[in-house]
Amino acid sequence: MKKIITLVALFVVVIGSAQTQFEQGMNKAFGLWKEGKNAEASALFERIAAAEKNSYLPNYYVALINATAVFTEKDKTKIDLLLTKAQDALDIELIKDQANSELYVMQALIYTGYVVADPMTNGMKYSSKVMEAYAKAKALDPNNPRAVFGEADYQLGGAKWTGVDTKPLCAQVDKSIELFNTFKPATPYAPKWGLDRALEIQKTCK
Repeated sequence: MKKIITLVALFVVVIGSAQTQFEQGMNKAFGLWKEGKNAEASALFERIAAAEKNSYLPNYYVALINATAVFTEKDKTKIDLLLTKAQDALDIELIKDQANSELYVMQALIYTGYVVADPMTNGMKYSSKVMEAYAKAKALDPNNPRAVFGEADYQLGGAKWTGVDTKPLCAQVDKSIELFNTFKPATPYAPKWGLDRALEIQKTCK
């Protein structure tokens, strides 16, 4: 009996320390990202992902860091590397789970990166893929504010060329802000970004 109690106690300690290591690693990676150390943050999230196979979040943040870096990068070679790294990380999680709305929002963001990097070459190729990814994200979770806002934001970005009516799109931006305000992340590290950008776009709508 004593052995069993000792084993159970050890098991609890191991679980506790594993959780603590995950949390410490995630907190450190977020800290690096906040300091603008994108490459270091991405590398740390990759290491966490290799150790923690049951959480989609480390690879998700590898994808997010690299995909969002594209929007301020001018070097096309670097852009390709960033988007490839983002897609590789995302693919690992999509193979494991095709029912996660956030992963399809991330896919749409990566495709958007290709469009923004080279609109003339990639606009036609990727625009429909962006919309398909957002449609999947919304089908899986109609109340995901990132899915609702991202879809509207992408269409608003192209409105000057497509000539679409922006009023319904702006209404979707308003709806996404309501969803952001009531959204409760499933875990402390679950995605919660997007509200700031939505509020900016809401101003341009008005």
